[in-house]
Amino acid sequence: MTMLDVSIVNVALPSIQRGTGASAGTVQWVVSGYVLTFGLVLVSGGRLGDALGRRRMFLVALAGFVTMSAFAGAAPTAGLLVIARLLQGCAAGLLTPQNTGLIQVLFRGAERGRAFGLFGATVGVSTAVGPVLGGLIIALFGPEEGWRWVFYVNIPVGVLAFVLAMRLVPAARGRRIRLRSEIDFVGIVLLGLAVLGLLLPLVEAQEGGLRRLWWLFGVAVLFGVAFVWWEMRAVRAGRAPLMDIGLFASTPGYASGAALGAIYFCGFAGIWLVFALFFQQGLGYSALESGLSVTPFAIGSAVSAALAGRLVTRWGRRLTVAGLLLVVAGFAAVALLAWLLPSGRMGLLAALPLLVSGIGGGMVIAPNTTLTLDCVPPAVAGVAGGALQTAQRIGTAIGTAVLAGVFRATVPATGGRFSLALAITLACAIGFILAALVLALGELRARRTPPSADQLPAVTAVAPSE
Repeated sequence: MTMLDVSIVNVALPSIQRGTGASAGTVQWVVSGYVLTFGLVLVSGGRLGDALGRRRMFLVALAGFVTMSAFAGAAPTAGLLVIARLLQGCAAGLLTPQNTGLIQVLFRGAERGRAFGLFGATVGVSTAVGPVLGGLIIALFGPEEGWRWVFYVNIPVGVLAFVLAMRLVPAARGRRIRLRSEIDFVGIVLLGLAVLGLLLPLVEAQEGGLRRLWWLFGVAVLFGVAFVWWEMRAVRAGRAPLMDIGLFASTPGYASGAALGAIYFCGFAGIWLVFALFFQQGLGYSALESGLSVTPFAIGSAVSAALAGRLVTRWGRRLTVAGLLLVVAGFAAVALLAWLLPSGRMGLLAALPLLVSGIGGGMVIAPNTTLTLDCVPPAVAGVAGGALQTAQRIGTAIGTAVLAGVFRATVPATGGRFSLALAITLACAIGFILAALVLALGELRARRTPPSADQLPAVTAVAPSE
């Protein structure tokens, strides 16, 4: 649900604008506000799960997400809808790190790989299938009120997930804690301001945010440096930090895996808005037709992620390298078709290359998550997963801003040739993915085999255990 709500709402924006009478800038914040608050609280959500209990935080955040979904669906005005989406993004940011944290704690060895395989399949499918589901809901419930059901659909799914979590997720042994001593509130504020300064210009890029808010990147650097200094000071003083910076320096594969994921998401997640613009504005497809055109990627990703999760303990980084090569090959084939064969049948012609890219994508996300978190101590699994997810959200924001900007700039520059603009934009996406491939090859050379549990004692965990 949390990933689906990033992409499913894009399709509903025209319906929301008609139904609420909102301006284009206001309605864009229905998407941007969610992405912004989602990214802001991921690390804090992971730390709260580590300290207070991941099952407890999962249930609280899930209840909040479902409640805000109902609030968004019932919102009478655009202003209240934006508020609901901001709060929904906060709930999503609290909820998501508990997934990776629970997998770290509940599974070991090959079982963990299979669990992360299912997690990766869910991420890949939810990202790509959002436009299809959104288009279908708008078609069923009409252009005026159909957007409300884009949010209401979360309610039955969320209630079912809550019941299953109550029954199936084991409760940790309770312990008394003091929030003031175990939660680094200063660190939360500093990191939040750093992430805000980085994300806000990017999520506002379509409304001229890069031109108006470029100075916030400097603010992000300033608060980022302050955050690192404060966290190192907290460790030296023996206090529990929000995120031990040593996690990046002393945990094998963590820093490189987080960087790989961020760069890959620049090309992977950033391209879906471009495909929607190409099919709907360039070829005149409906929202549903546009979504169906990228469904082969979702199918390939779902199948390969589940299989890759079973193979990651045996093949390690070789799976990631092979997956990145397949993504590059598929995107390059789509770009070549768009350049040589501009046609209204592009949705059909691109199906096979997108399937190939989807198979490759499933071999990237799940194995990279498994390998990146494999040596992370369970006591800090939540904050480590939150930091990894934050890197991916930042990558998504950068990729969407850059690739959508390239596409919009090249359409008029090529005389309105949408197919050629798509080919050029895909070349930029391939550039991001090739950069991720370089990191994967470096990691493969440094560590021929995946990290083992024997390496865990070498990592210092400052955070208290659950």
